[in-house]
Amino acid sequence: MPIELKMPALSPTMEEGTLAKWLVKEGDEVKSGDLLAEIETDKATMEFEAVDEGVIAQILVAEGTDNVKVGTVIAVIAGEGEDASAAKAAPAAEPKAETPAPASAKDVAPAEAGAAPVSAPTPAVPASAGTTKDGDRIKASPLAKRLAAEQGIDLKGVTGTGPGGRIVKADLEGAPKGAAAPAAATAAPAPAAAAPAPAAAGAIPDFGIPHEDEKLSGMRKTIARRLSQSMQESPHIYLTVDIRLDALLKLRGELNASLESRGVKLSVNDMLIKALAVALERVPSCNVSFGGDVMRQYKRADISVAVSIPGGLITPIIVDAGGKSMSKISTEMSELAAKAKEGKLQPNEYQGGTASISNMGMMGIKQFTAVINPPQAMIMAIGAGEKRPYVVDDALAIATVMSATGSFDHRAIDGADGALLMKTFKELVENPLGLVA
Repeated sequence: MPIELKMPALSPTMEEGTLAKWLVKEGDEVKSGDLLAEIETDKATMEFEAVDEGVIAQILVAEGTDNVKVGTVIAVIAGEGEDASAAKAAPAAEPKAETPAPASAKDVAPAEAGAAPVSAPTPAVPASAGTTKDGDRIKASPLAKRLAAEQGIDLKGVTGTGPGGRIVKADLEGAPKGAAAPAAATAAPAPAAAAPAPAAAGAIPDFGIPHEDEKLSGMRKTIARRLSQSMQESPHIYLTVDIRLDALLKLRGELNASLESRGVKLSVNDMLIKALAVALERVPSCNVSFGGDVMRQYKRADISVAVSIPGGLITPIIVDAGGKSMSKISTEMSELAAKAKEGKLQPNEYQGGTASISNMGMMGIKQFTAVINPPQAMIMAIGAGEKRPYVVDDALAIATVMSATGSFDHRAIDGADGALLMKTFKELVENPLGLVA
């Protein structure tokens, strides 16, 4: 019996994907574990492996096809000893349903799925155009009927030359014409020609400005949907602190000198990931998710780190960042960032997380607010470290300072708890030895 290959759900939230590339062709033999195709989800490109053995009898969805729903049959495999040509024909015949016998309106159940209500009467076709006097139906193409109605031609006197004696447009040439007014009077009113078609939801009006439209990727659609959901559903509260970086930068230099032989180089962001995780462990009331009628309290801090990639943004996760050394965080972050930019992250590497961090300091952004990544309840936005006038030991001095802004879901986190987290984060960064203890 033919085996149907269906579009797989490569993540718990996947509803559709792009069949980016076929790695096999019709006639190829495959066995369990062989790579069949590359599937592009909203976050990554993943490889689809064969489970069954056989021959690829037919490929039903071409590579490059977008918006393929999960569960759609994309190919057919002929099993061992099975005729591939017979297997190829099977899926084409399977979806076809038997054509029901014609039924009168009163015999059609109004509750049929997808059926139009039968109570709505259809516009009557003029007798001269589509029926004889005694109600017998005249075989004519829709175009011929319309032209006959417009020109006042009685189809009863026209001989059809189409299939089965069907009247077509050519048969109307030379036919006697009458007044078109009566037919027009009984025809269904047509919509006004000048009325513009309604614009699709979210469509951009055309103002005549030269432009080029680019089709949205699945990733960009997901980003738009999730961020809109976050701003609509999560009441954001923003809290900002200024943090001296001098001690952290000094410790980073010392640690990198000792780690050089191991090929590890800590970034400021690696150290801030650790600081946020430790702060969440010390202020567990901020390491939560709001669930309508429940509050989920997490037992460890998994930090989602915003990484910019071509076409969008993805958040690989450092699992249990509070329990890992900064050198381990640095190594994992380098590997995850590389996989993210190649589109090779696995779902477990970017789905989940208890809080997020987004650092735009390397782009010179002094301060910004970030949108919470649901179902998380907070995200830390990191600005650039820069030389600023700063009061040190009651005296004005020059210090390297950055601004950090926490965005909190006010349904889950009270302002006082958010403020305590920001205070704890500031203390850890300004006294960074606590991060290596």
